[in-house]
Amino acid sequence: MFVLIWATFLLCVRVSNAETGRSQQCSGEYCITLSERLTAEAGLCVVIPCSFTTGSGFTPKHIVWYKCRPYSRCEYDDEIIFHSKNNIHIQNGFEGRVSLLEPDIRQKNCSIIINDLKESDSGSYRIRVNGERNWREDGFASIQRTTVSVEGLSQKPRVKIPTLTEGQQATLTCVAPGLCSGSVPEITWTWRGAGGTESYITGNSTDFRTKSLTAFTQRHISTLTFNSSAEHHNTNVTCKIRFTGEKTTEGDSTLKVHYVKEVNVTGDTNVKEGETLNLTCSVESFPPSPIMWSKPGSDITLHNDTGSATLSIINATTEHSGQYVCTAKHMNNTLQENINITVISACVKHCGSCSTVLPWIVAGVSLTLNTFCIIYIWFLWNARKKVNLPQEDRTYMSLQKADASPDYDVIAQHIN
Repeated sequence: MFVLIWATFLLCVRVSNAETGRSQQCSGEYCITLSERLTAEAGLCVVIPCSFTTGSGFTPKHIVWYKCRPYSRCEYDDEIIFHSKNNIHIQNGFEGRVSLLEPDIRQKNCSIIINDLKESDSGSYRIRVNGERNWREDGFASIQRTTVSVEGLSQKPRVKIPTLTEGQQATLTCVAPGLCSGSVPEITWTWRGAGGTESYITGNSTDFRTKSLTAFTQRHISTLTFNSSAEHHNTNVTCKIRFTGEKTTEGDSTLKVHYVKEVNVTGDTNVKEGETLNLTCSVESFPPSPIMWSKPGSDITLHNDTGSATLSIINATTEHSGQYVCTAKHMNNTLQENINITVISACVKHCGSCSTVLPWIVAGVSLTLNTFCIIYIWFLWNARKKVNLPQEDRTYMSLQKADASPDYDVIAQHIN
């Protein structure tokens, strides 16, 4: 009877659906609906959709799938890759990799899933339904085959990154591609720093779980928990996945960590009158922080920018002296740095430059005056000694006789 049903399929009606890529082959009440062509990737899995209908009195008992050899009729035992009867020998390499999506054959669902795909799994596949009709073994098979093409693994894992803030714990999530129920993949995390060197994130913890979506579909998930810091900003984290058969894929993402460093002010706070004052206030942060220069007691904003702001005063005067404030705002934080500016006046500059010369000038002038005074006094003293006293003034003289007579003392006085 099986031969008769199979033979009638040679003359069966074949209906194709271009939108779904499935075709239905019917012979009377016996129909099989299959996908004509499927593409999958190595390391993942493929589902071959299949359904059937039967005539009255036929009871399906077993589902058999074949992987056809080239130019073969695809009906030999050594081509079987799945048989719902467990003690049947199957083709080498397919053990444990093929399952029915619906174990209850009475549901007339003959779809299978092939896990841990390899490039060698590419080829054509055929379905046969074995059963009983009127208490006798019977069955029917599809003439149309499903062609499966297995390509290299190109799908990448999805890396989910939450908002990262310095000093706070964060959890990254990596979801493996595919929803296969085959072998559990190996998932590892690596971190690539600014220098390009690949390493593992220190102080981290990882976790792995498999989430079953249906009886034959699973999602494999790995998480990485660590304390984020500024050194992680703009670095790459990579999730590597290794499937059975040494098939690997990876996905990476750039970390963006919210952080802020201290306010830094550079420039000379002491300038001379008439010169130009330049002070730069900068804050290393992500996202970049708005920066504003202001002066206490004034509502005027002197300068503002993002990341770095320069306060510039051309032709500074003493009125510009005083306290200035650099204010940076980062998210909910406000950072300030107070700076005292001193403008040295021109007068202070002159006096300051001559302060070391002036004592020598005073000393020189004093020495000169003293020298002139000494010379003048000496000159007067010498001039007084040279005056002609007998002709000009009264002078008293004492004369003594030659014979030194004690009887007479004569005092002579010159009368003008």
